[in-house]
Amino acid sequence: MSLRRLSITKPPAVFLINRPLTCVTSTAPKERQPEQSQPSLHQHNQPKPFDQSFLNWVTSILSNKSLDSSKCKDILAHLTPHQFDSLLFAIRFNVNPKTVLNFFHFASDSCGYRFSVRSYCLLIRLLLFSKFVAPARLLLIQLIDWKLPVSFNDPKNRHLEIATAMAELNLGSELALSVQSFDLLIHVYCTQFKNLGFEGVVDVFRLLASKGMFPSLNTCNFLLSSLVKANELQTSYEVFDIICRGVSPDVYLFSTAINAFCKGGKVEDAMGLFLKMEQMGTSPNVVTYNNIINGLCKNGDIDEAFKLKEKMIKNGVNPSLITYSVLINGLMKFEKFDEANCVLKEMLGRGFVPNEVVYNTVIGGYCKLGNVNHALKVRDAMVSNGFIPNSVTFSSLIQGFCKINQIDEAQRLLEEMLSGGITINPGAFTSVINWLCNNSRFYTALRFIREMLLRNLKPNDGLLITLVGGLCKEGKHSEAVDLWFRLVEKGYAPNIVISNALIHGLCEAGNMLEAVRLLKEMLERGFQLDRITYNTLISGCFKEGKVEEGFKLREEMVKRGIQPDIFTYNLLIHGLCNVGKMDEALMLWNECKRNHLVPDVYTYGVMIHGYCKNEKIEEGKVLFDELLMKNMEPNSVLYNTLIRASCRNGNTVEAFRLRDDMRSRGIPPTSSTYCSLIHGLCNVGNVDDAKQLIIEMRKEGLMPDVICYTALIGGYCKLGQMDKVGNVLQEMSLYNINPNKITYTVMIDGYCKSGNVKEAATLFTEMVDKGIIPDTVTYNALINGFCKDGKVEEGFNMCNQMSREGVDIDEITYTTLIHGWQQGQQLQTRNDQRTYHTKFNFGKHVLRNGGDKSGPSGKAMCILHWSEERVEALLQGSRRLHNDSLMFKVGELLNAEWSTYIGDVFDSGTTPYEIQRLPAYLQSL
Repeated sequence: MSLRRLSITKPPAVFLINRPLTCVTSTAPKERQPEQSQPSLHQHNQPKPFDQSFLNWVTSILSNKSLDSSKCKDILAHLTPHQFDSLLFAIRFNVNPKTVLNFFHFASDSCGYRFSVRSYCLLIRLLLFSKFVAPARLLLIQLIDWKLPVSFNDPKNRHLEIATAMAELNLGSELALSVQSFDLLIHVYCTQFKNLGFEGVVDVFRLLASKGMFPSLNTCNFLLSSLVKANELQTSYEVFDIICRGVSPDVYLFSTAINAFCKGGKVEDAMGLFLKMEQMGTSPNVVTYNNIINGLCKNGDIDEAFKLKEKMIKNGVNPSLITYSVLINGLMKFEKFDEANCVLKEMLGRGFVPNEVVYNTVIGGYCKLGNVNHALKVRDAMVSNGFIPNSVTFSSLIQGFCKINQIDEAQRLLEEMLSGGITINPGAFTSVINWLCNNSRFYTALRFIREMLLRNLKPNDGLLITLVGGLCKEGKHSEAVDLWFRLVEKGYAPNIVISNALIHGLCEAGNMLEAVRLLKEMLERGFQLDRITYNTLISGCFKEGKVEEGFKLREEMVKRGIQPDIFTYNLLIHGLCNVGKMDEALMLWNECKRNHLVPDVYTYGVMIHGYCKNEKIEEGKVLFDELLMKNMEPNSVLYNTLIRASCRNGNTVEAFRLRDDMRSRGIPPTSSTYCSLIHGLCNVGNVDDAKQLIIEMRKEGLMPDVICYTALIGGYCKLGQMDKVGNVLQEMSLYNINPNKITYTVMIDGYCKSGNVKEAATLFTEMVDKGIIPDTVTYNALINGFCKDGKVEEGFNMCNQMSREGVDIDEITYTTLIHGWQQGQQLQTRNDQRTYHTKFNFGKHVLRNGGDKSGPSGKAMCILHWSEERVEALLQGSRRLHNDSLMFKVGELLNAEWSTYIGDVFDSGTTPYEIQRLPAYLQSL
């Protein structure tokens, strides 16, 4: 609606009468001439006129101050509800409204009599006429709420039926009483029934207006302002248009309408109405100007707002505190701080003292800009003028500190609010918690989340998702789960996204037991699980190698009516490929196709990786070719998988062909590509070309990492070119690349194999000093070096160090030490305690880990001074007695030829006591 074209005409003079009600000295109204009743909705069923004596009799009963209930039943016995309606209308000027009200209550409560809607409306009118506004209001509320025994023609539209009855009763009657009835009707709907919305009251208003009837100007203003406050802006435009057809708007109505247009962003319409208002001779007041200025500021028309302020002063309307507040807010919003300060000074010059709103506006503006120092100065001025900073002040400052990353100050302010009992809005909490989460300070964030819950404030989903994931990453699983349960207990049931985030966090951290427990809890509480929930759990199972459990989850998923998607199949196939079950993976691949799910690039990648990992590179290439035939776009991951497999097989020619094909498709090689090629070249002894690839990487903008350099070092070590290893280390240092555990292990092994065990031992010490913890492979490399160099004692010392440091001692460790003793011919006696101990532990290790006589363990045992049978006999005794030290002692005394005998002793069920006597027996032999 264009208000520039709105034509506001003055209504007929009859609607502008403002005559006071006639005063009455008695409860009953004085006798009047009967009103000329208009045809009503009941006219077609109008009963015959009542006998005058009957009318007089009923009048005498209902005009008394007190009700004679004994006569009430006689009245009701002679009248239907419709007849009573006509009778009451006929005698309405001669009855006592209070008595009639009591009659209605008695008839409905004691006799179950159902009066008509029109009868109730007539009673409301009589009560209003006699100034009984409160009873009239209560009766109308009960009528609208259907708390009275009344029959509506259309209960769903009873508000229109009541309004129609009111309108018909007021036709031809005194205007003041009519207006009062309409005022009450509109007021009751806007206040008592506002929770039902404004649709009903607007329908009533439209109906009255369609009959040329309007409530008072004040009530019109009340209706319009109620709509604006409730943001029913579109409806308010229509209502204002209707009002203007029957009532001359005053300055208050114009101001309310202008506010509505400004609030709805229709500033041009507001300006048009402002001009129309002036043309009609209605002078705008300070509220009118403030509404327009506020609308212009929100719309970004700051210059127009200031022009209007000057016009305001010129027209003799002084700006108010609100005027200045609105202008300052507008300037701050558009970061015009100098102008805002000028307005503030003008405001102070006019004698206005800034209130909390003005101070908070200025503080908020500076904080949004990140100028917290200025904001703090304004805060100090606020305090010096006697104002206490409130929640808005603190929230603005907190957001300001967060904006400039001074989170400690923001956190301090939040703590101050908590300790001071200041109301905290969710925004203040959110600003701090969000920053804490982004900076991985999850435990502090959790504490503030708990404070929010204590204050019945619901954290937003984004924060909760980030927080539960972060807590799980830090290993604080119980805290994350506890938060989930707290949300449930508070009635803020976490949605499936938050629950999935928690399950994902638990699975990523390897806490599958807690994830499954949470799943059961969700099911018991009736949570609706989705595909993501199950996919997350399946992924967690496969990460822990629990393939069977993953497939059980797939079955449960299907039972619950959730069909696996391509992502589910990708997880299942990936799990099977990781454990080498390629045949089963292929069956699942075919099942996926049968279920009309199209394998994507990731699915192909998983299968190709599985084939390559299980040394079936040709099958992987077939799938790769199939992918290309389907015009699917391969990615660097696919190419790197095939390049890595080709290099591992020693086929560097194929690897470089794939690299070139990769480039031709516009896929740039990655660091992983080059690392694989460097490994491949070094494995076949082509280290110089590998070195050139390092240079090529840098030219292409890729930074070689420790993996690339370690591969290069490994290549030089294999060729025995240990002098070049130092050059590589210098280059790594130049680019701030530190050697890792694998780098040191490769170098230690290289120096050991080249016979420089001293340098290897130095590297080992350097490695430990740098805080890099050696593993079994590192120790074995150095032990092997010591043994080959004839320093078996040092080898045993390293083995002891492994034991002290908690590093696993494996078959290679034992075999290396035994070979060292054997080849060095340092075993002078079969009773050498260290030798027996090593052999005995090695035997236990072999059998415990499924050692096989035909494998390395069997070959090693063949060269032992103890025979295989002898060691196995001792191990058998050790298992039965759970006493390694006793069996070690037996082993010291046992000759090889007694092996069969001792084995028979163990097999015969000899008691532990008898076995304990074996050492003494053997000693006597």
